[in-house]
Amino acid sequence: MIRRILVATDRSDSATRAVEWAAEMAERYGAELLVLQVVAPEHLVGGAGSAGGAEATELRKLAQRLAGERGRARVEYDSRPAEAIVDVAAQEDADIVVVGSLTMSERSEFLLGSVPNRVSHTAPCTVVIVNTSDGRPTEAGSRRRRGEEGEQAASEGQLLGRAARIATIVAKYGLGNLLSRNGDPASSYDARATRFRQVLEELGPTFAKLGQILSTRPDLLPESFMRELAALQDQVTPLSEAEVVAGMERELSVPWEDVFVSIEPDPMAAGTIAQVHRAVLVGGGRVVVKVQRPTAEEDILRDLGLLEEFAQKAAARPAFTEVVDVPAIIAHLSSSLRRELDFRHEAANLERMRVVLEPFDRLAVPEVHAELTTARLLVMEEVQGVPVGSAPEGEARHAAGRQLLEAYYQQVLADGFFHADPHPGNMMWCREKIYLLDLGMVGEVDADVRQSLLLMLLAFWQEDVGFLVDLMVSLSAERVSTRFDPAAFEADLSELVGRYRHLPLSELRLGPLLQQLTELSVRHGVRLPASLALIGKAFGQMQLAAAELDPTLDPFSVAGAFYLRQLGSRLRASANPRQLFFEAQKLRVRGERLLENLERVVGARPGAGLQVEMNRNDELAAVIAQTGSRIALGLTAAGALAGSSVAAATGRAPRWAAPAFAAAAAVLTGALIADARRARR
Repeated sequence: MIRRILVATDRSDSATRAVEWAAEMAERYGAELLVLQVVAPEHLVGGAGSAGGAEATELRKLAQRLAGERGRARVEYDSRPAEAIVDVAAQEDADIVVVGSLTMSERSEFLLGSVPNRVSHTAPCTVVIVNTSDGRPTEAGSRRRRGEEGEQAASEGQLLGRAARIATIVAKYGLGNLLSRNGDPASSYDARATRFRQVLEELGPTFAKLGQILSTRPDLLPESFMRELAALQDQVTPLSEAEVVAGMERELSVPWEDVFVSIEPDPMAAGTIAQVHRAVLVGGGRVVVKVQRPTAEEDILRDLGLLEEFAQKAAARPAFTEVVDVPAIIAHLSSSLRRELDFRHEAANLERMRVVLEPFDRLAVPEVHAELTTARLLVMEEVQGVPVGSAPEGEARHAAGRQLLEAYYQQVLADGFFHADPHPGNMMWCREKIYLLDLGMVGEVDADVRQSLLLMLLAFWQEDVGFLVDLMVSLSAERVSTRFDPAAFEADLSELVGRYRHLPLSELRLGPLLQQLTELSVRHGVRLPASLALIGKAFGQMQLAAAELDPTLDPFSVAGAFYLRQLGSRLRASANPRQLFFEAQKLRVRGERLLENLERVVGARPGAGLQVEMNRNDELAAVIAQTGSRIALGLTAAGALAGSSVAAATGRAPRWAAPAFAAAAAVLTGALIADARRARR
């Protein structure tokens, strides 16, 4: 039996359609029609008393016009429309609640949310959501379609327009002179760096993001350029609440209220790629939600495509590689930004870092809600703490500082996976732990570089400059130039070691040290792996936090202790009987193969021995034959001359022997001279 139908309205034209639909249904079933309007008290000008009477009168007239004596009206004053509708439905014992659908797509506030969706989830009776649109596309629908179109590849016209815009700005600042030593002599590196930053700012948010990434690569840019680019900020307009909602629901495939109780309207951060908001899950957990901008992928991939084409042309132009290696820079930027566009990489980085930090009870990373995370939406635990520098004094603070330093040795030197942007703003003190945040940028180091880097730090600690030179040269990504001066390189390294090793602990910084080692090696033509530059930058940022937590930490002694622990771990692993047996068997098999090959070479074992194959070359064969004949003539002439001398010196030789040997030596020598003269002609 349907006895009472409650319909909610805000008196708009679209809501009136829902009221009329409910009136038709009430007439069909002979049911009572209750028309409800919820008014937010803060929207009333003269107070609920004066305004409420007029609203109630108008609403009563509407109910009676549509349902006659079966029509009633009720006005409620509440800032929570969905909750008010549900409460009235329970009080009035309604059998059906009718609401319009338009607010599902046109909501404008996170705190309001989708009234129909919330009512349908919490009402004590059947809920009917009436389609109250007039068939015309809504603003949110238009935005959603524009976003879908933006996901498609940019048209040729758009690419040409963007390329023209970039070319105009580049020409305005003179990029050729900017990156060449042949420009204005009065233009210093500092002035060029400023112009370079201005170019990126004017080119827009994508290029500003590129500049921020470049500011972490001292191996690609001079120091003055890095200082300028570190000041770049993403100058972007924050997304509207409707755009954030559309992005969330596109990824979740459900109304956002099904997942979140509330979302804070003001963003924590708004960048080129994403916008970040605090939120509360339906289960009560507090989270941080990272939503990708709807056009971020299209804009970035379009600009990257143009940059990659430019890199191909720049590779053939020496002017673009004299100050910086433009193709290398663009290749690095392209790979970094493509990874940042997929938030699943950051989620995987968080989970991988969690495993790395398991031995450290004072370090952690936020939990990821994997079931809610997609390529364009990242949902993770909100860490409710204080900046790491505000950690209270005590044993926990000092232990966390030491573990932070040890963990970085573990990340870089053992696991080969490290947080590449660990500035204090990406760390939070919570529950007597340091939480590492924002793992969108990470670095990886291969095993050979890890081993060499640890030895470099120990050589620095022991002030063994000669060994340090050997290590750095062996690490060079390219063959060292023939003009390389080992003595000058060692002298510069000695000066650097002397300047750093005996600084007070409060002033000792590994990050600047590694960066200066990279810059010094580049000056001497020794190109170290790019990962070392990123490591230096990360160590510099990390040690600021570690030194603030415990100023007495000596980074080199911590490195030594870490090395001893690693050595102990390896020894314990090698003491495993199963591992020992396996290694012994590998050694036995390799030894047997080595002996077999040696026996074949010397002919002690049947089979193919050592063979040297040469391609036939007639000219080479003629030269070898001619040289052999000359050697034979020379040796024979020398033998004849020696025989003549011996025969003349002894009295027992026949008289003819000495003259005969002398004549033979003369003839052979003459033949050798004649052959040499013919060869010269």
